[in-house]
Amino acid sequence: MDKKLISDNQQINKSLKNSFRDGIFASAMNGFTQDYFTPFLLLLGGTAGQVGILNALPNFFAALVQLKTADVVERLRSRKIIINTFVLLQALMLLPMAIIALYGGVRPAFFIAVVILFSSFGAFATSAWGSLMSDHVPEHKRGEYFGWRNKILGFIVLVFTFIAGFVLNKLHTQNIFYGFAIIFSLAFIFRMFSWFFLTRMHEPPLEYKEENRFTLVDFLSRLKKSNFAQFVLFIAMMNFSVNLASPFFAVLMLEDLHFSYMQYSIITIAAVFTLYSMISRWGRLADKFGNLRIIKFVSPLIGIIPFLWILNRNPLFLFLAQLVSGLVWSGFNLCATNFIYDAVTPEKRTRCISYFNVFNGLALCCGALLGGFLLQRLPPLLGYKILSLFLISFILRMLVGIFMPMKLKEVRLVQGVSNRDLFLSVIGIKPLLGIERKTIRH
Repeated sequence: MDKKLISDNQQINKSLKNSFRDGIFASAMNGFTQDYFTPFLLLLGGTAGQVGILNALPNFFAALVQLKTADVVERLRSRKIIINTFVLLQALMLLPMAIIALYGGVRPAFFIAVVILFSSFGAFATSAWGSLMSDHVPEHKRGEYFGWRNKILGFIVLVFTFIAGFVLNKLHTQNIFYGFAIIFSLAFIFRMFSWFFLTRMHEPPLEYKEENRFTLVDFLSRLKKSNFAQFVLFIAMMNFSVNLASPFFAVLMLEDLHFSYMQYSIITIAAVFTLYSMISRWGRLADKFGNLRIIKFVSPLIGIIPFLWILNRNPLFLFLAQLVSGLVWSGFNLCATNFIYDAVTPEKRTRCISYFNVFNGLALCCGALLGGFLLQRLPPLLGYKILSLFLISFILRMLVGIFMPMKLKEVRLVQGVSNRDLFLSVIGIKPLLGIERKTIRH
């Protein structure tokens, strides 16, 4: 075997190991942050409208900064520089969060501004990271590899989400602000370890050519003709429909239903548990039957999630509803990302991921802002205005999930499978349709 090929393979394997170590600490940080920004804002006296802003503006600014990610990467000729620089900046934003929590009493708007910076710095690195990782993993193994990777890291998110909830619950009767100071401080330490391992990753050379450059206007001009552009529009519309309601699940639990922090954490963790329990299974199925096939199967099921919350708000029922949520979102999230890797050449991948994230960031922003606006004006449903918002989200999700994927086409040769066989394989009643059970270990 060629010595250069052996050396390249060794570098890639080493890089994947460091990436996985980065993922461990990044997941710990996510467990301590992603589901606790909204509760902390409520603790600061934030309103439901400000919760909408908290979920809107970080996505808006994250979308804007990614318009320039590909240009900066091409100018610097390095994705790794971008990743390392902006992950470090993101980590540093956790320090003012910890200080705010330690001293308490700041205006909600100031906390929202810090979260905007935190999200924007992380977003700037996302496209470059996705491009770099897709170079390391062969096309026919991406579903299996990322499914395995996300499953392990997801359980780490779950564990630390629970630990954060436990800490907050313990300190709730003493000084809850100290609880948030602890989890935000530890999140900073975890992200710094994550950044350290990212600096040790190998970056394969990537040739940048002028013909691979295209502007957002060029991308928009191909919206009616391009399969990938149509896919981006579909995902954006789905995220818009989802984010009408999703920022306000925490408000319903903590403000309206008066759940404890422990109840909130357990119900939140339920979705995370099934999401990452099932993601490797979805990955192996996607490798064989295609990412788009999985997306078309789970998209309508995403619509029923807010409807389940309308049916019943008993904590046990909501726990079961969240298990269903994690099941369908695990397939959707994994396959949406992997479809991009399949559909786009390596030279265009950073730019296409950036534009994908731009559209989704703007959709998430608009959904949260509109949700916050409507929440103040909708009539109550079963005693809660939030449930009226959930009903609108349910209808829009169903319309988008059923009709928009019909126009999309798979980008690689895959086998066909019926909905019945796919469903039985997912829930484990039927074997994985001849797919060999194995994992990639790096």
